[in-house]
Amino acid sequence: MSRQALIVVHQEHSSPGRVGEMLLARGCRLDRRCPNRGDPLPQDVSRYDALVVFGGPQSAMDCHLPGIRAELDWLERHALPGNTPLLGICLGAQQMARVLGAKVGPRDDGLVEIGYKPIRATPHAPDFVPDGARFYQWHAETFDIPPGALHLAENDEFAAQAFRWGEHAWAIEFHPEMTREMIERWCTSERGSRKLCLRGAQTHAEQIVDFERHAPHTDRWLAAFIDRHLLATARAA
Repeated sequence: MSRQALIVVHQEHSSPGRVGEMLLARGCRLDRRCPNRGDPLPQDVSRYDALVVFGGPQSAMDCHLPGIRAELDWLERHALPGNTPLLGICLGAQQMARVLGAKVGPRDDGLVEIGYKPIRATPHAPDFVPDGARFYQWHAETFDIPPGALHLAENDEFAAQAFRWGEHAWAIEFHPEMTREMIERWCTSERGSRKLCLRGAQTHAEQIVDFERHAPHTDRWLAAFIDRHLLATARAA
């Protein structure tokens, strides 16, 4: 029986990047859905080996958008109560936090995280990320750790970098899926280029230099995460 992963994205041309590439390399078929473009989300998640909700330009508070409302309802009613491994990245993580009762929104001082930023493991999960790790970030909003969740990673500016809910659901604020092409596209788009002047944003050039330096470490972390958690209980291919 082949493996299958549900990929939830937020724009027509969104890419699952390295996450998608690594899942394909492990024999997973990718079922790509974009609720903001009208795609339905499956009520039966048991037929999937993994669920991944990616980032996007929307907010987890955008309940007026039918696609975001559908994702929040799906997370609450189907994805989080189930047993299928679930990963939320950036917006996906913020949506998970909101559904689980945590506050989501921008910092009061307007600080953002854009570019490669340091992240450290918390004492609750000392092996979640290696010492000195830097991961790609692109967010202006953040979340509190939901009640009952295990806080996995933090940094000095944005304490909520990752959490685990139960034994099957992980939420991460950072972006391990990035390719150089994705960074180029985000930094040069009309919407993205305007964000590079915000406090806390690296320049485009700095991001490219740091991609070359940190992408191999990110790939190693992501491969281990997929094998240990996202596909650890997957059906045999």
